[in-house]
This record gives sequence, structure tokens and C-alpha cells, in this order.
Amino acid sequence: MRRVKYIILGAGSSGLTALGRIRRETDDFVMINGGAFGTTCARVGCMPSKALIHCAEHFHARKHFYDFGIDGADGLTINHTAVMKRVRAFRDRFTSGVQAGSTDTLGPDQLIKGFAKFVAPDIVEVNGEKIQGERIIIATGSRPVVPDAWKSLGDKLITSDEVFELEALPKRIAVIGLGIIGLEIGQALSRLGVEVIGFEMSNTLCGLQSPKASRQAIKLISREFPIYLGEAATVEETREGVKITVSSGTFEVDAVFASLGRRPNLDGIGLEALGVDLDNKGMPPFNIHTMQVSDLPVFIAGDVNGFRPILHEAGHEGKIAVNNAMAYPNMTAYKRKTPLGIAFVDPQIGFFGVGYESLDLDQTVVINFKLERNNGRAIVMGEDKGVISLYADKASKQLIGGELIMPHAEHFTHLLTWAVEQQLEVLELLRMPYYHPVLEEAVESAIGLLAEALYTRDEIEALETLSQN
Repeated sequence: MRRVKYIILGAGSSGLTALGRIRRETDDFVMINGGAFGTTCARVGCMPSKALIHCAEHFHARKHFYDFGIDGADGLTINHTAVMKRVRAFRDRFTSGVQAGSTDTLGPDQLIKGFAKFVAPDIVEVNGEKIQGERIIIATGSRPVVPDAWKSLGDKLITSDEVFELEALPKRIAVIGLGIIGLEIGQALSRLGVEVIGFEMSNTLCGLQSPKASRQAIKLISREFPIYLGEAATVEETREGVKITVSSGTFEVDAVFASLGRRPNLDGIGLEALGVDLDNKGMPPFNIHTMQVSDLPVFIAGDVNGFRPILHEAGHEGKIAVNNAMAYPNMTAYKRKTPLGIAFVDPQIGFFGVGYESLDLDQTVVINFKLERNNGRAIVMGEDKGVISLYADKASKQLIGGELIMPHAEHFTHLLTWAVEQQLEVLELLRMPYYHPVLEEAVESAIGLLAEALYTRDEIEALETLSQN
């Protein structure tokens, strides 16, 4: 039986991060990957979706040309085949870039293509070969959730794994599940001329928790395609397409885009052989600050653990896992990054820090600043829509979280997340310089509302004095 110091299961973001660290120290490792290479983000996630969204935004912009004195927009058309070809070209570029210099440089003795299964806490079997590892990192990723009853739809059922392979777009599509992926793909397809209908079992979009932000998102997104919230949709294949039924009615579409979340790739890898108790989802006990499974020299990182299935977190978890794998049995508990999420819809949606539903409202100040008619730059851009919801702790007077729906929210969400990460007080944020006229002034106005609720007028006015040399 072959023996190595490190076994890495999975060549996604976490696995590749771990690989980069290990191979700088030793050649005594093996990486085992079943399925496609190239990471979820580059292959079927964030990058190809942004290429699709970018095409859709350009075509959609024609609807506002006349407002800016530009004539002739009615003559523009869209070539779906060319759009999807462009998306795949970018996808292939990103996936090849991920592999170049990482897995492409590994020999067959270090990179095994196949699905591994634990047969003992320190032994995996792949392609009939057993390999023993001193330390093992599980980074097998995730896959789209598809209800068994829907699989009979065949090619009328589309997930994020298939949507970018389409050469022609359907005329009518139901998007079921309006989280980040569903909203992004749904709006993009709608802007490319597909007739879209959206369905979401919860009463909010994109997982938003702030009541004001949630209402704004529903109001603004539903202007582009109809949305049905608050109940599960039933799906039934017909001769011509698919019938979708909710209490509000029945709808006929040509295809269904299923965006019901992602399932960790845990089944089939034999975790029961680790000798630890698994929960009802098959997940072993692990520490989110060390990534260690129980007290074993086994670590679980990235989408497969279901904690924060997003690229930057997967990379961070890969670093934590590999650092502790290399230092085993000496574990270091690492501080996790401030939660951060962005939906690249229009207007963009961002959320960060503590979620609204986790707040102690007696100990928290919550403010809502509407952009409508309240920011000069947004007005001249024709994009004065949305809301900024921010939360601050009354005792520490620190910004602790929030949700944004506004143009270019991706940037402001980052700035505010960094402020939370640095534990900045609201008064410190208000002291920052703000140019004019910029969208950042909307953030300044929202922070000003927090300041008014947390500080006396004298404390706020003293900013001028404190800013002097």
C-alpha cells in the first residue's frame, strides 16, 4: 500500500490553496479529484455568470438611451448564440488559468483522477488503489440541489452546471429559487429577451433579512419579471414544456432553472470510516476555526463543509486547513473573516456582518437611508433607487452589519465590511473624507443617521475640532 504524508481530496479553491502551500515544503503528497477540474467559481459559478450578466447589462442599457438623448435603440438586436459562445470562451480562459501552474504541473503519481473513498480514518481507496495518508484534507466541493422528482424533466431542467453550455436560450423559463444565483441568472436571461418567471419558497429575495431592504429588493426586481414568493412551486412535465403551479396560478414554460442551493459532496466518500458521529446530513463534527474533524489529522474545507460556500471563504478555509494539517497535532484557531455577500443584479445587493435576524434590537441601532431623490450622483445617473440599512451596537458604538440595495453596492459593501472587520466606531466612519458628488455620499448620509442615534449633537459637531492639526 502506498503511503504519503498528505492527501488532498478535491482540486477546487480549498484544495488548490492547500496544494500550493504543501508543494512548497514537500513532494510527499497526492491530490485526488473526481469530476471536472477548474473550481466551481471559474467553471460554473461566479466568473461565467458575470460574463453573462455583463452582456445582458449592455443590451438592457438600450432601454435608457432615449433618456440620454441617444436615438436608434429600437434597432438593436441580440444574438444569443454569440452571447453564449462569449461566455464559454471566458469560462475556458478562467478554468485553464486556474489549472496552469497548479494541477497541470503534477505528474500521474501526484494527481489521481477518480473518486476517493475512506476505508479507514487514514486510508482512502481510489481506482482500486489504497493510499494511506498521515494528514488528509477533504475539499470535495458541492453540487446543485435537484429534487429527485424533477430529474425526469431531462434537458428541460437546467442548473448552474448546465446553463452556460446552452447554445440557444429558451423562449420561456421558470427560475425556481431566488437566492443570489437564481436572481443573477434570472435577471440576466430576462434582459437578454427570455420570458422569465421567478419562484421563491421564502418571503424574501437573496436571503435578505432587513425588512426595508427585502421590500426594496422585491419592488425593484419584480419590475423586470414576475416573482411569486412564500410557497413551494410544483413542477410537472408536459408535451410542450413544463407546467409550474403555485396558489396564484399555473404557468407554462419551456424549461426550469433550478437554483435551490448546493449540496456538499459528502455522500460516497465513506466518512463513516472516520469513526466519528455524523449528523443527519452526513457531516462530521469539525471546528470552523481550525477546520479539524473531531481530534483526527483530517481537515474539511470549502463548500463541502457547508459553512460559507463562497470562493473567498473557501480559499481562507484552505489556508486554515493546510496550516493546521502541517502543524498537527498543534492546532491554531483562526479568526474567521467578517461575513460578506454580493448579488450582481441591478441594483446590486450587498450584505455584511451580523444579519438582521441575529440582532438584539434592544441593544442595536438600525437605520434605513433611501437613495430616491437623496443622492445627487445617483439622480444624474438615473439610478436613484434602493436603500442602505445599517446596524450599530449601542454599547460599543461600532458598525456591526447591514444590507445595501443600490448601484455599485459591490464596492460599498466591501468598504463597510472592512470597517466592521476593523471594529470601527460610527464616529470614526463619519470622520472620513467624502468627495462630492459621489455615491459614497449616500453611505455618508446613512452613517450620519447612525451617528445621530448614538451620539450627542456636541459629540458630532466636535468632529471639526478633532480633524484639525
